[in-house]
Formats: sequence, structure tokens, C-alpha cells
Amino acid sequence: MTGWPIGPIVPMQDPTPFSPFSPADWRAALKVVARRGFEGVELAITDPLLLDSAAVAEALREEGLRLLSITTGQAAAKEGLSLSSCDEGVRRRAIERIQAHMALAEPFDAVVIVGSLRGADGDFDRLIESFRACAGAVPDVRVALEPLNRYESRLINTVGAALDAIERIGADNVGILFDTFHANIEEAEPASAAVAAGERLVHVHLADSNRWVPGHGHLPFESIWSALSRIDYAGATVLEPLVRPSAEDLLGAGDAIRARWSALDS
Repeated sequence: MTGWPIGPIVPMQDPTPFSPFSPADWRAALKVVARRGFEGVELAITDPLLLDSAAVAEALREEGLRLLSITTGQAAAKEGLSLSSCDEGVRRRAIERIQAHMALAEPFDAVVIVGSLRGADGDFDRLIESFRACAGAVPDVRVALEPLNRYESRLINTVGAALDAIERIGADNVGILFDTFHANIEEAEPASAAVAAGERLVHVHLADSNRWVPGHGHLPFESIWSALSRIDYAGATVLEPLVRPSAEDLLGAGDAIRARWSALDS
């Protein structure tokens, strides 16, 4: 049967354009997420050391939600942190930040995402060293390296480049986040790229070709679902479009996507 856990993004500390919720209302947001039938949630967290992790755990438990993943990129925009920075102070703070995210993620078996926190235009060798330091700190936590399109970073734009980087990192707990929006820009054929990720694929972000809610662009998602099934993908899917065409479309996307999965099985 085709289907994977699915959830939206909820920001905890700073706003994000990929969520209809505000950080101040994160607790109420979890209630909405649960009520709309999502299985889990991705939390956007700038600095986990400023959070009450016990309160987060209790809120998730009360709503019956899984913490699927933690997205970390807000620290890049807000604080200028970068795992590939030539400034050793900046790079060290970025490493410590990801390690703190990993410590938070561990009891939830959640994936920690490294997208824009890798840097837009840094040093590749320093990035590899940083990933090794992060991966070794909490070996039980999966770190997902996200290929980003060329307009957001020159470092690792495709699944192939991510696989090469992971081989150099040499850590079993580093995998790939496959983002359909970025893949539509950078990959010759997105579904084939998902298949190429294979067992290294640990997380999936969903957005259409125009970065709207899936179904409002031209990305052929049926080929993506088939690719994930082909490699026996066992992770989660998280919605990361802009809140377009509307918040209601985003919050209803879980049901809409499940209907498409069911149609593939019928």
C-alpha cells in the first residue's frame, strides 16, 4: 500500500514562510495539526537550548503527534551560522547548534535537517568536517543533508552531489532529504533522483513546481510516489510549500495527497 506519515511545519521561535502558523501560537497549532488528521509535525527551531523540551514532548503526546523532523535553517538567516564558513568561530557555533538539535531529536527518533545552515557559498572541505563532527556527537540521530537549488546555495544541489558528500563524510547516520521543489529545478528527472538516493533517503519535503501546495503546479507527483515505493522508503513526508494558494489548501493537503495514494493502489 502506498503511503507515508505526513505533516506540516510548525515554527517554535521565529516565523517561516512555509507554515500558516506563528511561533507564539505553536501549542494551538499542534491542536490544529492533529485535528486535520496529520500523523506528525516538523518543528522549525532556531535554538533548541532556548526551548523547554519537556513541554514540547508533553504537547506532542497530548495531541498524539509524532515529531517527524526538526528544520534548522532559521539560524542561518537570523544569526549567519554556516557549517561551511571559513570563520572558525561561526563554523563552530553552527556545529554546536546542530548538535543541540540532535540532542533534542534523539528521544523522538526525529530527523535533523541541514539545509541552508550548510551555507550558501562556503568551503566544501570545511562542510564535510562539520558534518563528521555533528554525526559523531549523537550517532543514533539521523542527519538529513538537503540538496538545495543553485539560487540558494552553490554547495550540493543534486542527489548525486549529496551521495558523493555522504561518502566523504563516512557516517552511517547521515542521509538525504529529497525536496520535490529543489529537485524539479536541479534534477534531470526528479523521480529517478529519488530512486538514486536509495537507502540513504531519510526524509522527504513536498512542494509543487512553483513552491505552492502539491497539486497546484505541474510536478508529476505520481512518479514521485512510485519512486518512493520502488525503494521501499520508510520515512516521513513533510509539506514545505509557501502558504499558497491558501492556508486551507495547505492544511487540507494531507487528505488530498492520501486520496492520490489510494488511487494509485486501486
